[in-house]
Amino acid sequence: VTLSWDNKAGLKFERTYSIDEGYMATVTQKVTNTGDKPTALFPYGLIARAGTPDTLGFYILHEGPLGVFDGTLREYDYDDIQEARKIEVLSNGGWIGITDKYWLAALIPDQAENFTYRFVHSIENKDDRYQVDYIGQSSSLEPGSSIEITNRLFAGAKEVKLLDSYSEQFGIQNFDLAVDFGWFYFLTKPFFYAISWLNSYLGNFGLAILAFTVLVKAVFYPLANKSYRSMAKMRDLTPKLMTLREQYSDDKMRLNQEMMAIYKKEKVNPASGCLPILLQIPVFFALYKVLFVNIEMRHAPFYGWIKDLSVADPTSIFNAFGLIPWTPPDFLMIGIWPILMGLTMWLQQRLNPQPTDPVQAKVFMFLPLFFTFLLGTFPAGLVIYWTWNNLLSIAQQRLIMYRMGVK
Repeated sequence: VTLSWDNKAGLKFERTYSIDEGYMATVTQKVTNTGDKPTALFPYGLIARAGTPDTLGFYILHEGPLGVFDGTLREYDYDDIQEARKIEVLSNGGWIGITDKYWLAALIPDQAENFTYRFVHSIENKDDRYQVDYIGQSSSLEPGSSIEITNRLFAGAKEVKLLDSYSEQFGIQNFDLAVDFGWFYFLTKPFFYAISWLNSYLGNFGLAILAFTVLVKAVFYPLANKSYRSMAKMRDLTPKLMTLREQYSDDKMRLNQEMMAIYKKEKVNPASGCLPILLQIPVFFALYKVLFVNIEMRHAPFYGWIKDLSVADPTSIFNAFGLIPWTPPDFLMIGIWPILMGLTMWLQQRLNPQPTDPVQAKVFMFLPLFFTFLLGTFPAGLVIYWTWNNLLSIAQQRLIMYRMGVK
């Protein structure tokens, strides 16, 4: 669409709008000075939002004003803008916008020019008003001459591949950071692409997550194998350690010395059993981000009652999995998959050497129940991953114990 008009100052305007299938709007503006005096022009754009929207309030998810300036992402909550009233940032290129979990409105000026970006808050008719805008450097338009500039506005879904394509096509700085990949960006984005690639072959994101888990286990197999061997030896040493605890129950220092002597003699590292868990923490969190923030996972089904991998298992043991006509509160929504996860965690613990300290033993016994309730509200895809990972770990650990002759 092209619009043209003249103003009283002797300027002729021509503006062309175009929009593609991904909702990237391109605006080309041409101004001709038909008067007899030079005129100063500034490239300018704004996005305004009326009212403070309801946000999900998750610590790991940013919702609100944001932008990339000189290659660095800056995020501001709505109350940050309310308090500051106005925040200005100078940058070469970059972009600025307002986002929620899945959608983004962003201004993208000429990436080769310098701009002043602003985050602004005001009150109008007793209601909050938010504005993000930019203004470029002045250009002097002499009589009889014309000037043309192209800027862009994105107003669509934050699909990773789409944002990456725009970043490459238009040279937009770090446009993919509109998706809140978080601190583990170096893991989260590759995980997303790996799962998407597997989904293109398997035709189901749930199956892709299961296949991805196998790949992760394969990568960490050497370290996990070493750890499980050490844990198998620890399990074999448990009776000796229990005997020492009873023998030196009144002398903690002597008990520690004797235990360390056994560890050294048997070449066992008691801390190595923590390695698989430590390795899983960044993987777990990165996968959680993939499932939680990426719109591609939204409404992605698995099988049976799991219609959306990005939300919690909809069943609950407290209403007999739907047989009782009652909807439990959120903290009691403990579905089939969280229960399976808790059971596999308990089974895995049974293969591990039991703590010699009675207090530690009781804490470890409580952990599967704790994680069952904790993960009950997490995305179903993440719980499926954790359950499948536990099963693979049990199989690997049991095989190593069998080979080592540990009962």
